[in-house]
Formats: sequence, structure tokens, C-alpha cells
Amino acid sequence: MTSLLRRVKSKMAIFAHRKARGMLDGEYGSVFRGRSLDFDDLRAYVAGDDVRDIDWKASARHGSPLIKRYVAGRRQTVLLVTDTGRNMAADARDGEPKKDIAVMALGVVGYLAQRHGDVVGLVCGDGLGTRSIPAKAGEAHLERLLREIDSATTLDSGPSRIETQLDHVARTVKGRFLLFVVADELAAGKEIEQLLRRLRAQHEILWLTVRDADLAGEGRTDLDAFSVADSAALMGHLAASPAIREAYTQMAGERDAGREAMFRRAGITEGHVTGSSTVMTELFALLERHRRAG
Repeated sequence: MTSLLRRVKSKMAIFAHRKARGMLDGEYGSVFRGRSLDFDDLRAYVAGDDVRDIDWKASARHGSPLIKRYVAGRRQTVLLVTDTGRNMAADARDGEPKKDIAVMALGVVGYLAQRHGDVVGLVCGDGLGTRSIPAKAGEAHLERLLREIDSATTLDSGPSRIETQLDHVARTVKGRFLLFVVADELAAGKEIEQLLRRLRAQHEILWLTVRDADLAGEGRTDLDAFSVADSAALMGHLAASPAIREAYTQMAGERDAGREAMFRRAGITEGHVTGSSTVMTELFALLERHRRAG
């Protein structure tokens, strides 16, 4: 059986070849502000680093800017929160299953947490129930979490409802954690916004939205599909209608704008991915936006 974590690390290695993995690693380390840090070593300055971390004396001796690296004086807890309902078994914008993208994104953040000495836990489920796995360290534990997500997300799963998992966190999780949430395109609403505000008052929250397939887009007129949410037929030939495409685009735009405004009011940083190939770059941008927003 192929290791899901090994698959994640292999894709991270490709990103590292683009000389950006160190930047992603640094951005993760900056998410928790005000924690106890001890000096570790020096590394080369890269764009986006905080100039306050430059060691000017060492930089002068070296001939180029060097950044002080620190290690956490205490462990942080990262809680991966994700939807394993049947919506996540559907295809995303780039044509691959949403759950594969979720496993990639959650695996990257979990691996970064492990590298920084943090512990990682999981809350996942659907509208019918929630499963929680306590936070621990170690790659074997992270592999277990990824396998739980992968095996639980099928077309036979219950309906997707990330609110169920968020409510579970609000009721049961004590202390201040970093919540990394991966879900599909959430619709804004008064109840979910109140829940998000309640969670944000206690935790750091990063949110990654996996974009839906665009069945009304150009080139999809020969495709007949069905909604995994309720098995309703989605006739591909209807997408040939300019009026239907326009209405679909307007509806999707209004939903996105409503969600983005809700997250902004709640003080939550959101990113979007269309496929696993965009996970690494979007995670870097997400972490950077979160740091600057703080």
C-alpha cells in the first residue's frame, strides 16, 4: 500500500526544486506569534522574510543578508479539520477528486508542523457525525490521519456539512490551537458566521477552499453528470445555453463574494485551490497573508 505521506513529500520535493520550500517552511514558523522561541542557526535571507530577523553583524561578515532561525520553546497543537462527506468525493475544478487535494494540503501542513516540533490532530466527518483523533507527533501518526481522511471520503458518505465538524471543535476543544480547515465551497450564512467568530476568538484559523468543477463552463456541453449531494442529474447539453452559463457564473460569483466577506468579517484568512498542483503555492500565499493580517 502506497504511503500517502510519501506521496505528499514527493510533491513537496518538486516544490523545493523551485527554491521555494524554505520560504514555505519559514512562513509556517511565523504563524504563531508571541510564542517562546530559542535561537537555532542562520540561513540566507529570502523575499518575504521579516527584516527584523536579519542578523546584521553576521550578514556583514558573510557578505549577504542572513536570517536568524528559531525553534519553539514549547509545542503548538495543529488541528486539521476537514469534510469527509460525499461532496469531497466529487471532482474539483482541475478534474481530480477533491479528497486527493485535501489529503495533499492537509499532509503538507501536517508535515510542516512535525518539522517544527508541533503535534497534529484531526477532526473530520460529514453531516451525520464527527470523528476526532487526538494530537500526537511522528510521521506514522500523520500517515494514520491522512489514511482516515482518504478512506472516509466516498460517494457513500453522509452529506457534507463542515459546520458539524466546526461545532464539534467549538464544544470540545480547549486551549488555543491552529485550525487548518479544508472544505469545498461553503455558502455564507448567519449561523456559520457566528460559529466562525466564536472559533476565531479562541484559535488561529487558516481556511483552504477546494473549488468545484465548472460544469457550466466552456467545453462541457457533451458532459452528463450528477450532483453527489443529492444524485440529481446535471445534463451537459444545458450548458450550451449562454443564459444558463451566465446565470451559473453569476450565482457562483455571488456565493464566492458572500463567503469571502464572511471570512473577512470573522478575521479568517482563506485560500483557494483547483487541484493538487496548486496546493504548495497557495499554501505559501495563505500563510503569508495570514502573517501580514496579524
